[in-house]
Amino acid sequence: MRSEFNIYCDESCHLENDNNKTMVLGAMWIPTFKTVEVNQRIREIKEKHNLNRLYEIKWNKVSKGKKDFFKELIDFFFDDDHIHFRALIVPNKNVLDHTKYKQTHDDFYYKMYFDMLKVIFEPNSSFNIYLDIKDTKSQEKVIKLMEILRTSNYNFSKQIIKKIQLVRSHEIELLQLTDLFIGAVAYLNNEHNESVTKLELINRMKKRSRYSLQNTTLMKEEKTNIFRWRHS
Repeated sequence: MRSEFNIYCDESCHLENDNNKTMVLGAMWIPTFKTVEVNQRIREIKEKHNLNRLYEIKWNKVSKGKKDFFKELIDFFFDDDHIHFRALIVPNKNVLDHTKYKQTHDDFYYKMYFDMLKVIFEPNSSFNIYLDIKDTKSQEKVIKLMEILRTSNYNFSKQIIKKIQLVRSHEIELLQLTDLFIGAVAYLNNEHNESVTKLELINRMKKRSRYSLQNTTLMKEEKTNIFRWRHS
């Protein structure tokens, strides 16, 4: 019997001209049978910190007053063996030569998305991929990503990739947690230091993961997997 997983995907600083040099794509994945339990546990953490169950967790909402709340979310992730995180870091978008490789920035974006996802897939498991609805181009992203995954050299079958679906992040706590972690990795790698609280949370992630969150980990690392893409 095939194991089934849900993958929640998001990105930060991925636009070509957004005044951030480092782009981060990332995902959290979890066995499908654990998703209801984990989403419920995150809602309970919200309530513990006097937040509404519908409060949307986002990196850009991190503040000194909510530091303990976000710290507990980070610890929750590292204490639960079922949740995994992967981030792909493109260190400097400004040096990309899309003309040389006969591609657009969008083409490059999807190549990176593929590289981010491919190591998560296992031949004897099935995966449901969920993307946050961000704008009118979200449906195009679903179609393009499905096309790339299904026509790749790896030949991912419909048994492996069951579906790619758009969802609303405010309805799914695990997608919100993905935003938090990707935001932290992007903040660190873009060398921001404006917020002491955000730096404290990043240091908490470094300590719990035992990684710098800037360098490539072993490909088989399943809890906090980082890939730093290198420009050829």
